Amino acid sequence: MATIAVVGLSPNPERTSHRVTAYMQQHGYRIVPINPVAAGEEILGERVYASVAEAQAARPDLEIDTVNVFRRSVDTDRPIADAIAARDGGVRTVWLQLGIVNRDGLRAAREAGLRAIEDRCLMVEHRRLVSTDQVR
Repeated sequence: MATIAVVGLSPNPERTSHRVTAYMQQHGYRIVPINPVAAGEEILGERVYASVAEAQAARPDLEIDTVNVFRRSVDTDRPIADAIAARDGGVRTVWLQLGIVNRDGLRAAREAGLRAIEDRCLMVEHRRLVSTDQVR
């Protein structure tokens, strides 16, 4: 099962981060909520961590595949750096959601060997791939 760390996941079901993440969870992805304000609580039935590093330290068995970021563009340097630092723990992709861009940060991620995606919605892309049988 692929695991997605969701930076900026809101506990509010009306927020886009919550809806997109709930969709991915319903489609079989393991979710690791990352939200320093809600750390220690639960969102979507999963314990919330303050950072990707904290999640990996608390759960060494957890292999995070993708770091999906729901933060303003100006607030993405830290999550991108965390994804780069976590690549030895399995992180292969850093994904900035629709409307979120950080060209320099994603260049650094690519140079570190990560796949780097920006300004795309994970749910929209998943639906597109499912409809073409490219992913299940």
